[in-house]
Amino acid sequence: MSSEEKKNIVVIGGGSWATAIVKMLTDNSQKHIIHWWMRNAEDIEHLKKYRHNPRYLSSVEINVLPENLTTDLKGTITKCDVLILAVPAAFLKSAIAELSEEDFKNKIVVSAIKGFEPSDNLIIGEFLNTRYNVSFNNIAVITGPCHAEEVALEKLSYLTIASQNTAVAEFIAGALNNRYIKTTVSDDIYGTEYAAVLKNIFAVASGICHGLGYGDNFQAVLISNGLQEIKRFVDAVHPIDRDIKDSAYLGDLLVTAYSQFSRNRTFGNMIGKGYSVKSAQLEMNMIAEGYYAAKCLHEINRTYKVYMPISRAVYAILYENISPSMEIRLLTEKLS
Repeated sequence: MSSEEKKNIVVIGGGSWATAIVKMLTDNSQKHIIHWWMRNAEDIEHLKKYRHNPRYLSSVEINVLPENLTTDLKGTITKCDVLILAVPAAFLKSAIAELSEEDFKNKIVVSAIKGFEPSDNLIIGEFLNTRYNVSFNNIAVITGPCHAEEVALEKLSYLTIASQNTAVAEFIAGALNNRYIKTTVSDDIYGTEYAAVLKNIFAVASGICHGLGYGDNFQAVLISNGLQEIKRFVDAVHPIDRDIKDSAYLGDLLVTAYSQFSRNRTFGNMIGKGYSVKSAQLEMNMIAEGYYAAKCLHEINRTYKVYMPISRAVYAILYENISPSMEIRLLTEKLS
């Protein structure tokens, strides 16, 4: 796939990250033909009229042609060469339920989703391959470190595009690269995707600890131990030569654990301050992928049995109703 070849690209999803990806694509001077699918018809009509997403990153001007803004998923996919999935992992299966294996045939499918498909406990690449028979050569993954809110402000950000097919990775990287987005490519589709999911769990842990009053000194130890958990897990699942200090792994973990824009940290902070899971989710009005990821990872790790004390602590707090203060106090004895 030539990086200079003009393609029809559709972004599937209506949230802040989907909005940021649409902005990246339309701000690229290569000018591929960009389409945007949302489930909500009222939001699409608002976009057509005012060129802003009414719900997320509403300051961002959307430069997608009105005829390419749609609620017709199947019809749009028929016209497009590249599909970028940017819906919360927990809702992916329902969002694309009307699609069949045939709809994905000969398409490049890109996951911008940082979560497990919870009913199958699969990272998105594996889900696409298993459920829709999409070849791994036609799958790519977008990883950070990159927050949608800083994309909206056009602050310099970096993305890593991972695919087993170098040509696909380079094409997607070229489509997203612009004056405020720099891109690199990787062939570690498993490691980058698992790391992108796991860092959300550690961001929840970071938020819980902040909510409980732990300081920066402890946070540094917590997150450095979190990186060790990521390395142990991805090496167990897909043992290849990788540098866990690369920005796709370490950088993504740091920004998610420390940033004011991190919804997973915000969610964890609320839990640490005494919110119930349900009340925190309702007040945020955004999906914290780390909540779902904690359960999926717990179930997956029954097979691999990797030592992951932070992940286990987050699971205990969120799903076993263990007191956050008690569980984190126990965790402090396991960190170094």
